[in-house]
Amino acid sequence: MPKINVTTASGKTKTITAHTGASMMDALSALGLVEGTCGGAASCGTCHVYFADKSIAGARTEDEGYMLEGLEEFVDIRAGSRLSCQIKITEAHDGINIEIAPDA
Repeated sequence: MPKINVTTASGKTKTITAHTGASMMDALSALGLVEGTCGGAASCGTCHVYFADKSIAGARTEDEGYMLEGLEEFVDIRAGSRLSCQIKITEAHDGINIEIAPDA
């Protein structure tokens, strides 16, 4: 099971263990780190995270891109910005660093 290093919106750092194949949003919301209000439909932005290494972040889905564009007025959108609901955890995520984006 991959271990993911998470920096919370308040600046605290913790390492979580996640199941391969699960959505990153599910892993983070189970620990109260993100809300995931829309249930994974890429339509709310409450699971927005920043990947320290944008190459690990992967490509955004079209819907995800539109949602992040809509958030630009309220939060910092970075090259490594992703909606965690659109990411399936793989072994490639073991040891990565992500930061929970502030609430919009």
